[in-house]
Amino acid sequence: MVTFEETAAEPHGATAARRTAAKYVVELIGTFFLVFTVGTSVRSGSPLAPLAIGAVLMVMIYAGGHVSGGHYNPAVTLAVLLRHRIIPRDAVRYWIAQLVAGLLAAALVRAVIDPAQPAAPTLLTLDHHTIGAAFVVELLFTFALCYVVLNVATSKSHPDNSFYGLAIGFTVMAGAFAVGAISGGAFNPAVTIGAAVMGMFAWPTLWVYLAAQLIAGAAAGATFLALNPDDR
Repeated sequence: MVTFEETAAEPHGATAARRTAAKYVVELIGTFFLVFTVGTSVRSGSPLAPLAIGAVLMVMIYAGGHVSGGHYNPAVTLAVLLRHRIIPRDAVRYWIAQLVAGLLAAALVRAVIDPAQPAAPTLLTLDHHTIGAAFVVELLFTFALCYVVLNVATSKSHPDNSFYGLAIGFTVMAGAFAVGAISGGAFNPAVTIGAAVMGMFAWPTLWVYLAAQLIAGAAAGATFLALNPDDR
């Protein structure tokens, strides 16, 4: 079995390159299963969709967090970038992996879920009455998610803790139960774009989600640094 430990037969540069590539693959895998679970659980009409989504995020974080940090979310990666725990080059590659994974998962969901089944959800559209509400709830719970990630997974106060995956998964589950009926409960640009491809979100109002989520990620990163000035 090949491990990430350097061997005498392998140059240090090759080991570093393999570790770097592994981070992007882990981000792709974790984001894929997150978006796939969102699509299959919601489009099949499961009443336990928020529980399934929170659970798959939790297990994927435990599975890959030690390799990539387990972001699986471009807004989280933005927050971690501003918090100085990832370099810009890696952040861009994380974003590419996450968005590609979301598109692949969305395509597979469309292939395995029959859109004609009675339980299939209708397209979520926003009008001038609901667009503000969707922006607010996506902003709040994306901020909560990114803020929790920074505190439980990157803080010097919690080295090698065992609860980070559970805390992050429960944040998403709570948000999905609380505001899923208002905005759809995406809290993640990869999920948002994937949901649009799956016919769950309307393309013309996608900017509402993406703007709220990216603003929230940046705000979480700035808030963490303001509250923890010595944790850099």
